[in-house]
Parts: sequence; C-alpha cells; structure tokens
Amino acid sequence: MNAIIDSILSGIVYLVASFVLFFLGKLAYGLVHRDINVKQELVEKDNLAFSIAHVGYFIGLLLAIGSVLVGPTVGTTGILGDLKELFFYGLLAIILLNISILINDKIVLRKFSVHDEIIRDQNAGTGVIEAASAIATGLIIFGSVSGEGGGWVTALVFWAVGQVLLVLTGIIYQAITPYDVHEHIEKDNVAAGIGFAGALIAIGNIVSFAVMPDFVSWAESLATIGIDFVIGIAFLPVARVIADKILLPGQKLTDEIINQEKPNVGAALIEAFAYIGGSVLITWCL
Repeated sequence: MNAIIDSILSGIVYLVASFVLFFLGKLAYGLVHRDINVKQELVEKDNLAFSIAHVGYFIGLLLAIGSVLVGPTVGTTGILGDLKELFFYGLLAIILLNISILINDKIVLRKFSVHDEIIRDQNAGTGVIEAASAIATGLIIFGSVSGEGGGWVTALVFWAVGQVLLVLTGIIYQAITPYDVHEHIEKDNVAAGIGFAGALIAIGNIVSFAVMPDFVSWAESLATIGIDFVIGIAFLPVARVIADKILLPGQKLTDEIINQEKPNVGAALIEAFAYIGGSVLITWCL
C-alpha cells in the first residue's frame, strides 16, 4: 500500500514539474520571438497558422520531457535526482527546440519569410511545416535521451546531426516532388505544406529510432543513423507512389495538390500519412 501511495505522490510531483517546464517553454518562446504577441495571434486574430506552429512546438517539448520520464534513470536516483534530470533535459530541450525553429525558418524554408507567412498572411501550410520541424526535433531528443550510456553531450550531438538530416530531407523532398514546394507553400497552398511536413516527421521518427538504443560508441551510433536515414530517404519516393497509386486510386497526387483551383488537403494528408506510417513500419521491421 505504501508503495502505491509513494508512486502516486511521485507521479503528481513529476506532473507538476512538467507543467512548470511547459510554462518555462512558453516564456522562452516569447523571449526568442519578441515580435510576436502570442495572446493576440491566438485569441484576437484567431491565427490558425500560428496556432498550428505553436502547438507543434509544445508537442516537441512534450516528447523531450517524456524522454526523461520514461528513461532508464527514473526511479534509480530518488525523486530529487529525477527532478534534476527532468529540469536539466527539459531546459536543454527548450533551448534546442527554439534553435530548431530558427533553423527551419532560415534554412529549410529559406526562400521566403516564415514570420510574414505565419503572422501576416496566416499561411497554415507554413505553420504546419514549422510544427513538423519542432515535432521531428522532439522525437530526436526523445530517442537520444531514452537509452543508457549517453548524456547531455550525446543528446546535443544527436540533435545537431538530426538538424542536418532534416535540412537534407527538405532538399531531397524537393528533388523528388514534381513541383516547386516552396513556391506553392508561399502561395498559401496548405496541401503542399502538409506533404512536406509529413516527410520531416517521418525522418525525425527514423532518426529517433536510430539513436534510441543504449550508447556504445560514436562510430556505431553514427553508422546506425546513416544507414537508417538512407533507408528512410529511399522510402520517401516509394511512399509517394503508394499514396498516388494505392491510397488514391484513379487520381494523381500532384494534380490534387497543385493542379486544381482548391488544393486537396485530404489528398495531402494521405501523402503525409504514407510517409509517417512508412517510417513507423520501418522502425518496427528493423
């Protein structure tokens, strides 16, 4: 009975600590994006694009916090030790997530102003991609902290490698897509943004799986990341064909997304599902 009570009390403490980290994450976002009035965008302007991006940021933070809560050290160092780990990696995740958003804005979506698209134009397609970048980063942090043998250095290195791979994913996705992704996203084509976002989350999931095992050596970890990334990237065009020929029989995915007056968001969701679902199947099979 005492063990059950202790478990419940510990859970309440972890939950409260997690909410504190979410609040700190909100403060950090406001400091980094001082030119954005969060309350105004969410409540007064009903800005869906910003809401999507903002929720994606918190999903990424949730994944990062979860990596500590389900990690191998929980329960082994006492509640004070667990809280120390939780706040250390939680604060690290907040910093890395905000840097990831800047990388997304300046490199992945470098062809236009992400700020203007989300705040001025309320472009939901751009908001979806920014959310996907944060979620993919959260997945990578989750994987890097979940295993034993590593620490903050491995988490930082895996995050950096993951950001490079997400940038490469953007370049490769453009290469395999028969239209200018950035051009159509800038034209407020939400469907084009959803497909791109699906590819980013899929690769984030692949990288997360690659770094999740216990850390043994840099050579082994980096080799695993490289192999899994190549498998994931090679699957992207396959997933697009699956979405085109099997999940959308009788229709052309490209036509549904860009070659009609109103882009088909439903078709784009099918494309994104093909990428993300395929990444999940890959991790289950490897």
